[in-house]
Amino acid sequence: MAMHFDLTDMQLMVNISEVNSLTKGAERSFLSLPAASNRIKNLENSLGTALLYRNSQGVTLTPSGEAFVRHAHIVLRQLEHLRGDISEFAQGIKGKVRVYANTTAMNEFMPAILGKYLARHPDVSIELRERLSYRIVQAVAEGMADVGVVAGVEPSENTVADGLTFMPYRSDNLVLVTHQNHPLAGFDQIAFADTLSYDYVGLSEWSAIHAFLRNAADMLGVPLKFRVEVGGFEAVCRMVAAQVGIGVIPETAAFRYAVTMPVKIIHLTDAWAFRQLHVCVRNLDKLPPFAQDLVQLMREDVEQEEKKAGKVAG
Repeated sequence: MAMHFDLTDMQLMVNISEVNSLTKGAERSFLSLPAASNRIKNLENSLGTALLYRNSQGVTLTPSGEAFVRHAHIVLRQLEHLRGDISEFAQGIKGKVRVYANTTAMNEFMPAILGKYLARHPDVSIELRERLSYRIVQAVAEGMADVGVVAGVEPSENTVADGLTFMPYRSDNLVLVTHQNHPLAGFDQIAFADTLSYDYVGLSEWSAIHAFLRNAADMLGVPLKFRVEVGGFEAVCRMVAAQVGIGVIPETAAFRYAVTMPVKIIHLTDAWAFRQLHVCVRNLDKLPPFAQDLVQLMREDVEQEEKKAGKVAG
């Protein structure tokens, strides 16, 4: 069965789904109501299934309609990426790598890696976004990201079936930081649950770690009390040093700031605090050569860190 639809049909269905109204969806698509109605009718005939439930209150999506809109979102986002990429090519940029990373990788590891990479590739641009790890895996699987850096996500039958490859990257644990005079400062290790009665200094709500810690607290049935939210790991430590509250940040950052600030580092006993980061890609061999170069640079970064660790241990 031949299916006939175009980008206008996709945008129309997305607009209708957002307002639950054929009339308002048509307005958003700059179509008359009869034209929009005719498009939906032809689309349903072409697909052989109803896309909308129609009632006196408006319209809602059928299961087929929900599937269509889900795929339409992906196609329209890809089109936006295409437009952006072509625009950059016109300005002299020869390539673009879309990198999604969790908070730790975004702040601790990617700046140095990308600084080195961009110096070697002056005609390539990077789109770097911070996301929760499961969102990163989804983005790579759907082709929204070329390279992902995730924590706490291991290869599984589902991810292998999606054609995803996971390569070990750095490891970095989440730790609790408190003022040296805080009641918890006498502990060397502690469970996250035992910290939730105290005020927290958190990262911005847009941070992946912010959402991760909220979810961890919700799983324990205890609200996380953010006294203040700041924009980075250094700011968290400065607030902790000012006795505003306690915080959870990556161990690498905590050790860096503990050198100059009166903060105590306490290891968390929760399994999720011990984290192996992975580089996640889909079909590495099919990535553009300049994107493969970034993955290779990250592999070299791991090898260098392992050599350093070996020298220290020796």
